[in-house]
Amino acid sequence: MRNVDFIAILVAALLPWSTSGVGIGIVLWLAVLAATLELRPFLRSLKRPICALPIAFVALAAIGTLWSDASWGARFYALSPATKLLVLPFLFHHFERSARGLWVFIAFLASCTLLTVASWIVAIEPGLSLKEPGDPATYGIFVKNYIDQSQEFVLCTVVLAFPVVTLLRDGKVRQALLLTAVAASFILNMVFVVVSRTALVTLPVMLVAFAMAHLKWRTNVMLFAAAVLLGALAWTVSPRLQATTDRFVRDYRIYKELNEPTSIGLRLEFWEKSLRFFAEAPIIGHGTGSTRGLFEAAATGPAALAQGHVIGNPHNQTLNVAVQWGTIGVVFLYAMWFSHFALFRGGDGLAAWIGLMVVLQNVFSSLFNSHLFDFHEGWMYVLGVGVAGGMVLRARSEATESSRAARP
Repeated sequence: MRNVDFIAILVAALLPWSTSGVGIGIVLWLAVLAATLELRPFLRSLKRPICALPIAFVALAAIGTLWSDASWGARFYALSPATKLLVLPFLFHHFERSARGLWVFIAFLASCTLLTVASWIVAIEPGLSLKEPGDPATYGIFVKNYIDQSQEFVLCTVVLAFPVVTLLRDGKVRQALLLTAVAASFILNMVFVVVSRTALVTLPVMLVAFAMAHLKWRTNVMLFAAAVLLGALAWTVSPRLQATTDRFVRDYRIYKELNEPTSIGLRLEFWEKSLRFFAEAPIIGHGTGSTRGLFEAAATGPAALAQGHVIGNPHNQTLNVAVQWGTIGVVFLYAMWFSHFALFRGGDGLAAWIGLMVVLQNVFSSLFNSHLFDFHEGWMYVLGVGVAGGMVLRARSEATESSRAARP
C-alpha cells in the first residue's frame, strides 16, 4: 500500500513537468496496485455510477471504431485519449482504503509552486527555457505550454482558498498567511508573466463557486468589490495581461474582416463545421477518429484562410464527442461529469472541495478546448477526481461506521 501511494505521489509531482514520466508512472502504479487489489470489493465498486459511466463512455468510444470511415490507425489514435478514464475506478478503490490521499495533492501543489519559480526565471532569462528559444509563445514557459501552466495555477489558487478560510476561522493566522502567499505567487505569475484566455474565463467562475459555498453574502459583496478593484489595477500595471485581453477583440475582428486564421476565428470555424457534422449523424455520430477526415472534406480554399484549416480536434469537448458518437456520446459525457460533481457536492472537507473544483474547471475549460481528452488536463481530471473521490468515499465510510458504533 505504501509503495502504491508513493508512486501516485510521484506521478502528481511529475504532472506539471513531464509527459512521459506521467505515462510511465501510471503504468507502474497500476502494476504495483495489482498486488494489493481486493478483487471482490473492487468489482462491486464498478457498479457505482462514478465508475460505471467512465467505463461505459470508453466502451462507446471503442465500439465507435466499427462505424468510422477513418483508417484503423486514426481510429485507435482517437480512442487512446479516452482510455485514461479507465484509471478512475482503480483510483477510487485504492484511495478509499488509503489514508495518504492528501499527500498526492500536496506533491502537486509543491511541484506547481516550484514551477512558478522556474517560470519567473525563464521570463527573465529566456535562454534557460526548454522550449524553442525566441518564440514569443514560450515567454515564461519552462516546460509544456502556457495553457497547461495556467490550468495548474488556476486550480491551485482556487483550491487554496478553502484551507486559508478554514485556518483563519480556527485562529491559525501564520499558516493561513503562508498559504495565501503561495496562492498570491500563482496570481502574480499569471498577471505579470503569462496566462491563457481559458484561465481568465474559468478563474472567476471557480472563485464565484467558492464564495457561494463558503462565504456570507456581505463578505461576498466586499470581496467582489475588492476583486474588481484589484483586477482593474492588475490590468493597468500589466502589459502582458492587457495584451492577452486585447487579443479577444483583435482576433475576432481579424477573422471577420480579413478571414485570417486567428485563435478565436478558428474556434468559431471549427464549431460551426462540427455542428454541421453532428447534424449529419445526430444519434451515433460518424465514429471514432472520423473528425479529421470530415474537416478535410469540408475544407475550402488554401490553408492560409480560416475555412481551409484541417484539424482532428474541434476545441470543444462536447462537439468533439458529438461528432464522433452523436447524442449518445454527449449523454454519457454529461452523465459522467454530473456523477462526479454529485460525489463532491455538499461535502464539507478539503477533499470534496478539491474534487468539486477539478470537475468545474474541466467542464468550463472544455467549452474552449477538448480538455478531457488532452493529456495534461485529462490527467489532472483523472488524478484529481480519482484521489479526491476515494478520500470522500473513505470519509463517508468512516462516518457510517462511527454512527453505527455509537448506536446503543
